[in-house]
Amino acid sequence: MSRMDRQFAADALIQRREVREDLTKWCRLCGFEPAAHHRLLIDHLEKVAHGEIDRLALFMPPGSAKSTYSSVLFPPWYLAQHPGHQLISASHTAELAEKWGRRVRNLISEHSKLLGLTLSDTSQAAGRWETSKGGEYFAAGVAGSIAGWRGDLVIIDDPVRSRQDADSALIRDRAWDWYRSDVVPRLKPKARIVLIQTRWHEDDLAGRILLQMASGGDQWKIISLPAIAEANDPMGRKIGEPLWPEWEDLEMLERKRMTIAPRDWTALFQQRPAPEEGDFFKSAWLKPVTTLPSKELLRCYGASDYAVTEDGGDYTVHLIIGLDAEGKMYLLDVWRERVSSDKWVEAFCELVRAWKPVAWAEEKGQIAAGVGPLIDRMQRERKAYVGREQFPTRGDKTVRAQSIRGRMAIESLYVPEYAAWYPSFRSELLSFPAGRHDDQVDALGLVGQLLDMMVVPVKPAAEPKKVDSGYRPWRAPQEQPGDWRSY
Repeated sequence: MSRMDRQFAADALIQRREVREDLTKWCRLCGFEPAAHHRLLIDHLEKVAHGEIDRLALFMPPGSAKSTYSSVLFPPWYLAQHPGHQLISASHTAELAEKWGRRVRNLISEHSKLLGLTLSDTSQAAGRWETSKGGEYFAAGVAGSIAGWRGDLVIIDDPVRSRQDADSALIRDRAWDWYRSDVVPRLKPKARIVLIQTRWHEDDLAGRILLQMASGGDQWKIISLPAIAEANDPMGRKIGEPLWPEWEDLEMLERKRMTIAPRDWTALFQQRPAPEEGDFFKSAWLKPVTTLPSKELLRCYGASDYAVTEDGGDYTVHLIIGLDAEGKMYLLDVWRERVSSDKWVEAFCELVRAWKPVAWAEEKGQIAAGVGPLIDRMQRERKAYVGREQFPTRGDKTVRAQSIRGRMAIESLYVPEYAAWYPSFRSELLSFPAGRHDDQVDALGLVGQLLDMMVVPVKPAAEPKKVDSGYRPWRAPQEQPGDWRSY
């Protein structure tokens, strides 16, 4: 063997070793350059392969390439680590699962030397094939039969097909029964499960797994990545930053948000599904409008729910509502952030100056007392004048929200459906009191405390109609040269 041949063989050996040890290098070899969220995904998939994580759930929006990395690129690399393992890959239909299976099979066939794997001659169907080292791959639809198969690794990718399926209790029950009665009993010792999905419904497969976790059941590593970053982002993004700016920037996402129904945006893109109907608050009480009345025709009121610290888990919320001359109540603006007190007081002053509310509701307690002097000072400096009405904390949160709940049940609340803050507001309202956050509900409940002192604006007087009587003022005829009137 010549020196060049020996060098070529050595380089090939190094490449094989690197590719088999590094999932990122394998992805690049296959023509994919991982973005930031893909690198986070890859890091956790490697931990699955090494046995450091045995239950991994990944929630990402549509179009984030989660299936490409998890269901196409990961299985061949995993089999290179564990040549004799059995894989079960499931999706909402057998056709989709077989699509992933075909791509996995083709990658192994194309890169067999690098991976150290070859396909068995006896079984090479798209959804059911084997390797020469005893590894097996089986593709199935969710709720489909997997009898006779065992799994060292089970990948469940997009178990929900559509909104119609997500809203069907029968289909949700079927998927859950399939997971508990078919998937789990067929797991081999030390088996791993990877669930990749976009959230559709609070009671979807992921939702039931999360509920089981909360009650002490099987514990999962959860990675939830919204399309637009929120507080405590797993990637360390700032609030408002897009997930994959190289592919879809914030402007593109905003165009989608303006078109997609708020419920679907919150679930599919932000991974925070909310019930369609709601329990304490009903979705029918929220009346969407595309344009708001001019603020000159409204009488505005405000309310705030203050958080103790900027990183304590709770949000500070300011909101503005307006009454028109007919008594309709509009939600005009919502400010919701986890920031220090000086910043949310500044935001409060800006809202007061912008909307000129008649009164502002806040809770009477240690927080208001502690920041009271700061609010007073900044109000004077910013000329943000409004009377702040303080209400004592009494009863639990549902009791405090009863007044506004009753008002909305009878008169509704008119909301700008395409406001950037509306999906989050709607999700929190319909999830109350079981939702993770209730700061916006608390602020809305304080609006309810103001109801007794609210006054609707006077309806503008209509301009009197002008009646044409037919009479005209007399004008002398114009004088002409030579006319007798000129003498």
